[in-house]
Amino acid sequence: MNYEHIFEQAIERLHSEGRYRVFIDILRNKGAYPNARCFAGHNGPKPITVWCSNDYLSMGQHPKVIEAMEEALHDVGAGSGGTRNIGGNTHYHIELEQELADLHGKEGALLFTSGYVSNDATLSTLAKLLPGCVIFSDELNHASMIAGIRNSGCEKKVWRHNDLEHLEELLAATDPNLPKLVAFESVYSMDGDIAPIHAICDLAEKYNALTYIDEVHAVGMYGPRGGGITDRDEAAHRINIIEGTLGKAFGVMGGYIAADQKVIDCIRSYAPGFIFTTSLSPVLVAGVLASVKHLKSSSAEREAQQHSAATLKQMFRDAGLPVMNSTTHIVPLMVGDPVKAKKISDILLAEYGAYVQPINFPTVPRGTERLRFTPGPTHTEAMMRSLTDALVEIWERLEMRLAA
Repeated sequence: MNYEHIFEQAIERLHSEGRYRVFIDILRNKGAYPNARCFAGHNGPKPITVWCSNDYLSMGQHPKVIEAMEEALHDVGAGSGGTRNIGGNTHYHIELEQELADLHGKEGALLFTSGYVSNDATLSTLAKLLPGCVIFSDELNHASMIAGIRNSGCEKKVWRHNDLEHLEELLAATDPNLPKLVAFESVYSMDGDIAPIHAICDLAEKYNALTYIDEVHAVGMYGPRGGGITDRDEAAHRINIIEGTLGKAFGVMGGYIAADQKVIDCIRSYAPGFIFTTSLSPVLVAGVLASVKHLKSSSAEREAQQHSAATLKQMFRDAGLPVMNSTTHIVPLMVGDPVKAKKISDILLAEYGAYVQPINFPTVPRGTERLRFTPGPTHTEAMMRSLTDALVEIWERLEMRLAA
């Protein structure tokens, strides 16, 4: 058995399909985001503009966040010291969970090391605690949700994306005596569309199902206090479990769930992904705590980000670029070919100093490869105009069609 050859073939398949991922070597410039330095393929660092960060509101650069992290570092040191059960439960963790529970109007919250882990651990544990549970999963749910559902070992029924008729058809065909869980997202990050939350809750209530919503691309971004789409649409009280991330709009790292205290206690007590992992560093938790508190009272960052997203979408449309019809802060530009998507990304970085990663299969279906832009409150209109002009030039160079 030639193991090395097998691995070589696996990597070569990715290259041949245009799906081989290259991780760019950069450093962000503190206090000057979206400006950064790129170290890949250059004699020295080259200045670039970042267009694809999930630090949507630039909170990773916010003075309050940095100050809180520095203060915690000098107060308690770097690491947490272990799992939450053994040495890794600090006052920072407890205070942040209280803030997150309050953000979503829930009795409790629970921190995880990432949004991926919070989805995987919670969904897999929930279903195991509910005998015979059937999970109803939107077909565009994130890989972490799919992993959690698969790891639960329970029956899964996939409903067509945001298709309420199909969801009801599946719910109605399921034994009414079985526990049910409807799992979906609020903002779908690749298309930038939003779930009809109240209508889904109506169906869940009609068929006595629990609801689980992934708000990772919405927390911090929407609602008067940044509680997400459920905050904006006044739907949080109708959702049993709200899951979010601390690494996107909040600008640091980690994941969490917010729910009734009994649910929180069950996940805390039964989920291996929570029990057996070192807790988040108190330095990170202190930074998130400052970010959450700030965004609860400040809408300036949200409003500036939404303005930037709307401006870039309009510039793309005016230039004839194939911008997808996103209703959120996500600005996806359809390419439809993995090789061309990678080529456009490479030219933007090498010739124009604009960094955006191509989004290819399996993140999106084959034939829908795209570039995904996330303009933030600190991207200027001049930056957007330069980016638009660069994309038009590349589109023409590669003989791709622009709208009339």
